[in-house]
Amino acid sequence: MNTPLRRIGMAMMVMIVLLLGNATWVQVVNADKWRLDPHNKRVLLDEYARKRGLITVADGTVIADVKETTDRLRYLRVYNSGPAYAPVTGYLSVTYGTAGLERAENDLLNGSDDRLFARRVSALITGRDPVGGNVQLTLQPKIQQVAYDQLTSKGFTGSVVAIKPDTGEVLAMVSTPSYDPNLLASHDADEQAAAWKQLNAKDANDPLLNRATQALYPAGSTLKVVVAAAALADGKNKDTQYTAAGTIKLPNTQTDLPNFNGTPCGPGQTVSMETALAKSCNTAFGEMAGQLGANKLRRQAEKFGFNDPGLQVPMPVETSTLGQIEDDAALYQTGIGQRNVQITPLENAVIAATIANGGKRMKPYLVSKILGPDLKSIDDTEPDNVEDAMSSANASALRDMMIQSETNTGGEGRQQGLQIASKTGTAEHGAKPLENNPHAWYIAFAPAQKPEIAIAVIVEDGGDRGLGATGGKVAAPIGRAVINAYMAGR
Repeated sequence: MNTPLRRIGMAMMVMIVLLLGNATWVQVVNADKWRLDPHNKRVLLDEYARKRGLITVADGTVIADVKETTDRLRYLRVYNSGPAYAPVTGYLSVTYGTAGLERAENDLLNGSDDRLFARRVSALITGRDPVGGNVQLTLQPKIQQVAYDQLTSKGFTGSVVAIKPDTGEVLAMVSTPSYDPNLLASHDADEQAAAWKQLNAKDANDPLLNRATQALYPAGSTLKVVVAAAALADGKNKDTQYTAAGTIKLPNTQTDLPNFNGTPCGPGQTVSMETALAKSCNTAFGEMAGQLGANKLRRQAEKFGFNDPGLQVPMPVETSTLGQIEDDAALYQTGIGQRNVQITPLENAVIAATIANGGKRMKPYLVSKILGPDLKSIDDTEPDNVEDAMSSANASALRDMMIQSETNTGGEGRQQGLQIASKTGTAEHGAKPLENNPHAWYIAFAPAQKPEIAIAVIVEDGGDRGLGATGGKVAAPIGRAVINAYMAGR
């Protein structure tokens, strides 16, 4: 072979090696990058050519269905009772991708999950169209609807989370304002764009935000149950005395820490922990936090689930935190749930559920079962006892104090014969907290002696009560309505 032919042969070999290397890089090394690229229409068309799995609630009712179409995208996602469940289901959109469970369980729903491998192989061999797996949730539709109606009928912005204390099952998760995910699931690009623009308008109040898991709020007086738990763990009891003063000075400052309306907690100079919780005395709980110290308070909060950055339900949950406690003045303010305290409604429901469960904190979860295309279970969620946040004796003592708190709480919705343990909160917020309408909180569980449901309710900016809003007036009636609906349907 002469020199020119050898050179041509070598050049062809080099080009073949380069071609194989490029193919390997694109199809193996960088396969996921190209598969997940939003501009890759082949992946999009392939995904919409497959029947996506269903999302159902506890009784089997389908809340995210699919419908076959005659357009270029074969299947259309259809959301039943869309706005009531949208913060949980999220959306599946050709243009805007996924959110909520549609994102968290996307591989399972679109059929690419490893747990469906055998079924994909079977479909390939038999020539059947591949089908996604199904997700069954813990949500109870009646409770979910009551919670949603309670917020929307009053035009409130806020959230309701209900949990089964002994398992961690989320019975209801509502966030308002909500939205209709069917508009984003539409195959009409103009309809999607119009809906997206409306949902992201400045005056829309962020309906795409799941306030239950993604919004952080000052806890207000609901944090007093955590402070009380820390005090009980430190050897105190319901009769331990704290200041009853209507106003005290924050340590090393000239700043006042007042009770509601500056009212003293009792006729004497001191008041018991039980009375302080029932009357939500700021001065007593500021003093209590100061005596405990930041480290003990923080450790107790973490036992209830604060500072857990990895929590998923399966959607990721924002991390609740006490924040920085710079000095004793900040510690007193932290003791009443203000200063740098930030908490999600889900975490506040977990706190209530933990006390209800004798101090055992269960991991909250939304997905009860993963079902194959044939609706046979392939994975069941088992309750997970994360840790013991309190001793059973201290949990019982705190429960009894919360019963007294409920007795002292106003608002509507009490049901004769049903004993509830609760704590309200009225949380200041913003750069000028005294000029902003406070958030209204209510955490509770029932029946108090044998709890079946724990709940957290938040209504932003005082609902319809403005500056005069309290947790008892605004949030408690909502929480009681949800609890009553649950008890009626047992």
